[in-house]
Amino acid sequence: MGLPVAEPPRPGKAGSFDLLGPELVVEAAEGSLPGLRLDGTVSAYPSYVNRVYGLRSEEGGELVAKFYRPGRWSRAAIAEEHRFLRDCAAAEIPVVIPLELAGGESLGELILEDEAGGPDLAFLFALFPKMGGRNFDAEGDEDWTRLGSLLGRVHAAGAAGSAPARERCGPRELSLPQLAYLLEGGHLHPDHRRPFEKLCRGLLEEIAPLFEGRRSLRIHGDCHRGNILDRPGEGLVLIDFDDMMTGPAAQDLWLLLPDHAASCGRELAMLIDGYEAFRPFDRRELELVEPLRFMRMIHFLAWRARQRRDLWFRGSFPDWGGEAFWIKELEDLRDQARLVREALDGAR
Repeated sequence: MGLPVAEPPRPGKAGSFDLLGPELVVEAAEGSLPGLRLDGTVSAYPSYVNRVYGLRSEEGGELVAKFYRPGRWSRAAIAEEHRFLRDCAAAEIPVVIPLELAGGESLGELILEDEAGGPDLAFLFALFPKMGGRNFDAEGDEDWTRLGSLLGRVHAAGAAGSAPARERCGPRELSLPQLAYLLEGGHLHPDHRRPFEKLCRGLLEEIAPLFEGRRSLRIHGDCHRGNILDRPGEGLVLIDFDDMMTGPAAQDLWLLLPDHAASCGRELAMLIDGYEAFRPFDRRELELVEPLRFMRMIHFLAWRARQRRDLWFRGSFPDWGGEAFWIKELEDLRDQARLVREALDGAR
């Protein structure tokens, strides 16, 4: 059942993750990597959007299978994620690149026949070598400089290519469609739908001019500290490029900060110092940090809304989407909108 992406596309529809059991994961992996024989071990890893499993070969080698959420990314978009990883590896940046599958591609497809006679179900996946390491928490100036150096190297590789099939990090290009998804999908409590829309739409239009004319490049997109490992002898490793996009360099920097930008002057200075050892950083982008945080809040809501019908999500977050939930979200968004406007007023 493991089919390389190079084969002609089959008619199919997006499959539900609830149908993806351990036997199918093993069958897909073995069918896509010639000579691979697994011992049946399937360990589910924490992953909110995709499904990620640890696998072990009969010889003891360990792999990670990543099944992409159906309907989230096109084949072209996933191919650009993999290309960015290979570009980073070619620049000797420690990343985890996907394995080459049968047919010479890195993206496989699992096809399930619909027993009811409808269209087949399709799951796209990739296999990666398992890479361990300890979580990295920046404590001193040297640690922040190391983080900045890592991002400078990644962005130097990112600036050398393009990713037209990936999302673009801007209020109109990224956040307004996410807002529309939340509003049109019936995710908002009816009593709070109108104030939510007014607040979000109003601020997104207000900050949109800040992003015009900015230089965009391929970025990680989700560069929080949970996606950075420290490996002895190798240094810092950046993992999970699933949200890679085209956007301003500041998007990857601010996610590493322990607090709002106004309270993190020293950390930002050290990040930029390390970053500029490999490429220049436009300090005018710092005015984007709090607007990007507001955009991130909308992104997170839309991200969770896309998972709310999964069995695990309903069990783990039974109160998601209720009235109390949206009251709290609106309060947080109003607080962040106030910080954005205060920062903008201070810069004028």
